Amino acid sequence: MKSGMLAAVCGLAIMTMAGTAQAAGQLNIYNWGDYTSLDMIKKFEEKYDVKVTITDFDSNDTALAKVRAGGHGMDVVIPSSNFVPIWISEGLLLETEPNKMENFKNVEAKWQDVPYDPGRKYTVPWLWGSTGVAANTKLYKGDVNTSAIIFDPPPELQGKINVVPEMGDVMALAIMYLGGEPCSGDKALLKKVRDKLIEAKTHWLSMDYSSVEKLAKGDYSASLEWNGGVFRARLENPDIKYGYPKEGFAFWMDNVAVLKDAKNVENAKLFQNFMMTPEAAGLNSTFARYANAISGSEAYMPDDMKTATEIVIPPELEAKGKFIDVCPPDVTEFYNAIWKEVLR
Repeated sequence: MKSGMLAAVCGLAIMTMAGTAQAAGQLNIYNWGDYTSLDMIKKFEEKYDVKVTITDFDSNDTALAKVRAGGHGMDVVIPSSNFVPIWISEGLLLETEPNKMENFKNVEAKWQDVPYDPGRKYTVPWLWGSTGVAANTKLYKGDVNTSAIIFDPPPELQGKINVVPEMGDVMALAIMYLGGEPCSGDKALLKKVRDKLIEAKTHWLSMDYSSVEKLAKGDYSASLEWNGGVFRARLENPDIKYGYPKEGFAFWMDNVAVLKDAKNVENAKLFQNFMMTPEAAGLNSTFARYANAISGSEAYMPDDMKTATEIVIPPELEAKGKFIDVCPPDVTEFYNAIWKEVLR
């Protein structure tokens, strides 16, 4: 999902050096922008003599629409947990059975059997994290652990706020802020959510995925944001602080899946197995600054990942986090209608 997302879709070709010719060929990966460790990709290329091309997308909806349309040329896609069931139900993914792959033993037990992909028949973990809020504490001196920063911002933040425009995350935080549960179909509550979002938007500067650098530079003073992006911003500007809203915040996991119409299936399966090695997962976390689900990966990650406030959730707030699932179709229809009004 998520760290310094690129709004424009672009391609990045990474040329391989000589390596052991175990697989030879190509692999086309479709992933969120600025979310892939090039050091990790280089190791994969050299190990299998495969040239990797990465094409960026800026939202789950964008990725799904492109693949639905066909003719995309991709082999691997990285969808979020709440979208995986949609990809599976529409027959867009290949059942590669990662649970039978050599490196599946490295996946932490709690991530081996997940509701969105029971038994891990289609996907392997990429990275996981939370959606919360960020604030520049040089300007804002209040509590950072509240969504009021976004939905009822104080005067000092008004007109300086960014919101990452991922509908599921924004709707979940807004609903929890108003006392509901994610995927609520309560029409009275959803009307309040719509009104609150439309009102709050008058105080926002932008709805932008490419927010990390702007948050670090002070172009944004607050943001509804993913934790790894805030981590990266804080490394550039120590005044940036990540908050876990006490009203409720969202957990998510992004996942490596192989497309049903992939042209380089065997290389795609190799990549799934490779991403379950501690070194590959550790290099990815080091770059993107999100947690992963692979045991032993800590050995390949910097020490600051172990204590970062963006990674280590305050014990008193951990229970406020909700793992966002796919909402029922009728609820999603309501959300889409609200979202269209918000984006106008």
